[in-house]
This record gives sequence, structure tokens and C-alpha cells, in this order.
Amino acid sequence: MATDEKKWCTPAVVMVAGCMIAIIGMGTRASLGLFLEPMSSSLSWSRETYALAMAIQNLLWGILLPFAGALTDRYGASWVISAGAVFYSLGLWGMSAADSVFMLHVSGGILMGLGSSFVAFNLAIAAMVKVVGPERRLFVMGVGTAATSVGQLIFSPMAQGLISNFGWSDALVYLSFISLLVISFAVLLPSNPEVQGEEATTQSLREAVREAFSQRGFILLMIGFFACGFHVAFIGIHLPAYVTDLGLAPQVGAYCLALIGLFNIAGSFLSGMVGSRWSKTYGLSWIYFGRALVILGLLLAPKTALTLYVFSALMGLLWLSTIPLTTGVLTDVFGVRYVATLYGFVFFGHQVGSFIGVWLGGVFYDRYGSYDAMWWAGIVVGVLAALIHLPISEKPVSRVATASAIA
Repeated sequence: MATDEKKWCTPAVVMVAGCMIAIIGMGTRASLGLFLEPMSSSLSWSRETYALAMAIQNLLWGILLPFAGALTDRYGASWVISAGAVFYSLGLWGMSAADSVFMLHVSGGILMGLGSSFVAFNLAIAAMVKVVGPERRLFVMGVGTAATSVGQLIFSPMAQGLISNFGWSDALVYLSFISLLVISFAVLLPSNPEVQGEEATTQSLREAVREAFSQRGFILLMIGFFACGFHVAFIGIHLPAYVTDLGLAPQVGAYCLALIGLFNIAGSFLSGMVGSRWSKTYGLSWIYFGRALVILGLLLAPKTALTLYVFSALMGLLWLSTIPLTTGVLTDVFGVRYVATLYGFVFFGHQVGSFIGVWLGGVFYDRYGSYDAMWWAGIVVGVLAALIHLPISEKPVSRVATASAIA
């Protein structure tokens, strides 16, 4: 690290900058579901059309994130995240002017998918984790994940207000400019890949990836993370439209997304605390099983605004609480040096689930006029994920165990 960077690039500065990046990045992304119904109605598109654009965005995010993580692990997060903010802003602006399906899929799908991968909140969290000691890493992961929920809490009602007052097109333009604020915080992140509290390693990036894929637990973690993406993407994009289908006001959908963000703040901190004391993989199993129960409760309960608010609050507790535990398993087993890259590969499984969840939601609705089949699929996926996480070992690989013993 350069001497001048040491003077101001303190852990506190990095923490604040990383949290602001997570707030803005996830806040704008979490509000996209509010545009499904008004944009589709205005342009006479099926819901599958909009859903496919969001699905492309999520899949491209998953495909490119390992490369973004590798660049971050090698050169630092600052310029990687800044470039992502530019692409993401261009994508939002392009969506605001989209008058054809092709333009929607290029802007909302390809450009925003490219931007999402390079401005992903986990890259900011990885930068935050690297500037603190081992004893504070899980706490920092929880703080970073909670910051994404603050973004959802702030941006969901704000975006709905912009849509109501200015229309969906101008609302997207405003969000486009807001997303560029990420750059002002990205420059505050360290431009070097060094890790605080961890001995320098001679392991190359390629060796780290090969080591991870040789472990059964890493593969299971990728498969299990599919469920998280399936649930989060489907609910995040389609819940507002589901609310209006029930005859409730659009504001109810915005409040539901905000409640998910609000309660996920508590859920993220709780998962970090649980992971510090007990098994992280068992914690993940309980989270996925809990999601299945919450969805079942929604299907069985009367469809009122109160029911939707309770569902959102409970789902919020389980929303992104998987991230501190999943990242914690990776750092425990493989160390921190290449965590952004390894998380990128695991996140690919998440985004495959996101692609299927978003796209199938549109397909099923257009075919059956209802989201019921997708809710039931969410229950099945949650139960399977709970079972998949049970055999994952949290024991460090011999390289990490040896380094810890020497330290």
C-alpha cells in the first residue's frame, strides 16, 4: 500500500464507503420490480418480456462476477466498481427510453447485467473484510449486507414516489443519475489487494480456484445458493405486480419491498452473530427451510395488505442473511485473499437461480394468469436447499489450517 493511501484509507473510511456503495447499488436494483407493471402496461408488453430482461441481467451478473472478483483481488475494488457504476447508469437511462423489446433487453439486460457484476455489493464487502482482522470479519460482512437492506428500505418507497409523480420513464432517469454517486465512494476504497491480519500467500489465483473446485463443499455451496437467487429475484421483481393483482394499491408493493429491507437489517446482523457462535452451514439450512415455511404461510393465509406486510417482514429476516454465512464459510475454509473471486463463482449458482426465478415467474403468469405455481416451486427449492447445506464441511483446507497454526 502506498504511503499516502495509508494516511486516509483507514478501516473506518473503507467501511463507510463500502456501505454507501451497497446502499446505492442494491437500492436502485431492488426497486426494479416496481417498474414491471407500469412499463408493461404502457408499452403493451407481456410480463415475460420485462421478466426476461431482468433474467438476462441476473444471469450476466452471475457469469461476469467471477471475472470482476478476480480483477478486484488482483488490483483492488476502486476502479472496478467505478466502471460498473457507469455501465449500470447507462442501462437505467437506456431502459427509460426503451420503445422496443430489443432495446429493453440490451439496456435492462446486457448493460445493467454488466454494470451489476462490476458494482456488485459483495465486491465492496470484500474490500471491507480485507482491512479488518479475522475476529471482525463476520461482523463486517453482516454490516455490509445490512447496508444493502438500508438501500432497499430507502429506494423502494422513493422509486414508487418518482413513478407516481413523474412516470416510470423519468423515474428511471433519476435513478440513473443517482447510481453514478457510487463512483464518489468507490475512489475511497483501497487500490491494493492486501489483506489485514493474514500472512501473504504464494498461492496464485488459478491455484486458489482449482483448490476450491476440488472441495465437495464448494460445489454444494454453489448449488445451494441457487435457492437464494431463485427466491430473492422472483419476489423482488414480481411481488409488486402480485400485490396489484390482488386488487391492492401499488404503494402496498413498495411498502412490502421496504419492509423486506428493514427486517433484513436485523436478519443480516443476526446471521452474523449466529455464524460467529454456531455452525454456519446449519444456519443456512434453517434459513432456507424458514423461507419455505414463510411462503407456505402466504399461500394459506387470507390475501390482505396485513398478510403481505407480515410475509415481507418474515421474509426480510431471511432475505440476505445467507450472504454473511455463505461468505463466512468461504473465508473459514479457503482464507480471505481470493474471497471476491471464490464468492463470484459461488454467486454464479445464485444468479442461475435468479435467472430461472425471474423468467419463470413471467412465463407462468402469462400462461396461467397466476403466480401460484411459482410460490409452490419456491417451497420445494427452499426445502432442497436446506438439505443440500447439511453435509458441507466448515473445516479449513490444510493450507489455511497450517497458516493459522503458525500464526
